[in-house]
Amino acid sequence: MTRNFFAIIRLTRVGLHLIRGLWIVNRHFPKWHPHQKSERIQAWARSSLALLRIDLEVHGSPPTKGPLLLVANHVSWLDIVVLLASCPCRFVSKSEIGQWPVVGTFTRALDTLFITRSSRRDTLRVVHQMAEKLHADSGMVLAIFPEGTTSNGLQVLPFHANLFQAAISANAPVQTVALRFEDAASGQHSLAACYIDDDTFLGSMWRTLTAPQQRVVLSFGLSQHGAGRNRQAWAADAHAEVTGMLRARA
Repeated sequence: MTRNFFAIIRLTRVGLHLIRGLWIVNRHFPKWHPHQKSERIQAWARSSLALLRIDLEVHGSPPTKGPLLLVANHVSWLDIVVLLASCPCRFVSKSEIGQWPVVGTFTRALDTLFITRSSRRDTLRVVHQMAEKLHADSGMVLAIFPEGTTSNGLQVLPFHANLFQAAISANAPVQTVALRFEDAASGQHSLAACYIDDDTFLGSMWRTLTAPQQRVVLSFGLSQHGAGRNRQAWAADAHAEVTGMLRARA
């Protein structure tokens, strides 16, 4: 009962934090330059993790500027918040998220590129758009979750290679990052933040709020150019690197 009571208090604070974030997006974002937006987004993301009682631990060097394709494994709806708390980036996300209440508003404000994953034609469109962004804006970091769906974080699902073509076409480097959620006290792998199978957003949120103090560990690899690799080979190498970083932490 006590744990649920405090979880309700935290949920209320998170709700107020989201409302304030929406107000800032609607009121200030249209007139702010990109650097102001990035600073405020990072501060908001870090405050969000603090309200959820999730510590952030970073290993390696997060990117500070692009052009760069950031490649991560995918565990939770929280992954976007976690990456925003660590570095400035834009995301490529499935189109359904853009229609979600509240979350959709934030993702659109972040200039997310939306993709219909079941459509090959739409994938080609987004790959072309990604390559243009990486060409045109030397400071852009694009983040992708090439598993295409979330996993429990204990293993990494195969990486879809299509989006790696954007880095090849733009001659941009790729940097991997491995996300792992842990119990902060024991360091053991935690499923509290997972968003898989029949999980709902609210169910995952409530499980996170009622869990003991959590920690998310980000392990950043080194940025690398393609060095003649095709997208399939580069995706396989990135998958092996993310898997290796997770195993090193286990």
